[in-house]
Amino acid sequence: MNHRWLLILALAAGLSYPLGWFVPLSVTGSQVWKGAGVALLAIWAATNARSTDGWLITAVMALGALGDVLLELSQTNGALAFLAGHITAIALYLRNRRVSLSTSQRLLAILVIPLGTTIAFLLPADRAAAPGIAVYALGLTAMAAAAWSSRFPRYRVGLGAVFFLMSDLLIFARLGPAAGIFGVGLTIWLLYFVGQAMVAFGVVTALAERRAYETLHHRL
Repeated sequence: MNHRWLLILALAAGLSYPLGWFVPLSVTGSQVWKGAGVALLAIWAATNARSTDGWLITAVMALGALGDVLLELSQTNGALAFLAGHITAIALYLRNRRVSLSTSQRLLAILVIPLGTTIAFLLPADRAAAPGIAVYALGLTAMAAAAWSSRFPRYRVGLGAVFFLMSDLLIFARLGPAAGIFGVGLTIWLLYFVGQAMVAFGVVTALAERRAYETLHHRL
């Protein structure tokens, strides 16, 4: 892998972002700090991209960074950016489907979509917002199911996607039963960013290992 220093900077920016909540920053400064972590993950992925899959994971991270920034300006536009990222991720994972799944793995991949979407629909107190949230959640849960079913490392990429799903479900819960609960905001951010970092690291390293194996096999 190339430019590990970018990965380190990404982790530093993303994990330190909650400190900015206690620092007097301009709106622009807060947006830059918020988007920096995943944007640097996108740049790191781009420096390692050697194939369509490499550029797809780059696009996933870039759309995530865009969503981070846009959420500060418009919830709808931010959600659309993330939804585009989920659709891009689904394409990546379907291109890399696992050949076979155990029964439990298959059940998890199947059940996460209806269960996650239903929970997301039921959480917000504003019932007028529930249908739009459910549509978004459909893309989110499909992404998590596709990640879990892909041949990428399950305890990096699959679990990272599940962390992203949990983060967004907490966002929806904060619109209803979890409103005002201390620590929810920090949990949301850490699940989201750590999940994104796990996905980026898992995909990029798996693609690098695959290239190395194919190169060695070709030489032999």
